[in-house]
Amino acid sequence: MQIFHTEIQDVKIIQPQVFGDHRGFFMETFRDDLFRQTIADTVFVQENHSMSGQGVLRGLHYQIHQPQGKLVRIIRGTVFDVAVDIREKSKDFGRWAGVTLSAENKKMLWVPPGFAHGFYVLSKQAELVYKCSDYYAPAHERTILWNDPDIGIDWPLLDENQPLLSSKDAAGERFGKAEVFK
Repeated sequence: MQIFHTEIQDVKIIQPQVFGDHRGFFMETFRDDLFRQTIADTVFVQENHSMSGQGVLRGLHYQIHQPQGKLVRIIRGTVFDVAVDIREKSKDFGRWAGVTLSAENKKMLWVPPGFAHGFYVLSKQAELVYKCSDYYAPAHERTILWNDPDIGIDWPLLDENQPLLSSKDAAGERFGKAEVFK
């Protein structure tokens, strides 16, 4: 596996080695010892699978207690995936890193605990599978507004159309008023 740094030191892009021939391909998507040595000393306790249609934007989500680190990969389609540093004492507080993930490029994104996470679907449909370092805790879930101008994410919106949002995501909190990690 190759590990690439993003604009934010703790957010990593992982490119697995793919072995392919006329029959198909094989790749190792996760290896605990390598992940702990090179990215983060964490344990994954939950894995989620999400499917969304083109133009859907989910996020920016985080849990203020039981923060989740997420290792995100795409098994079908293409998304623009984003991590926003909401650790108040971080030098990267309020900054974001984004990358296009797809079933074709097979890249993965490590979103550490203390970050808000979101994605926008570029293909007709996309399926994400992501490992989490803590359990889902809906009472602690928070949402920051996807287009908050203080964060300034450059979402690659298709035809400049508004994304399809859940009511929860449309009502996200402005970054300046959101609960953050102290």
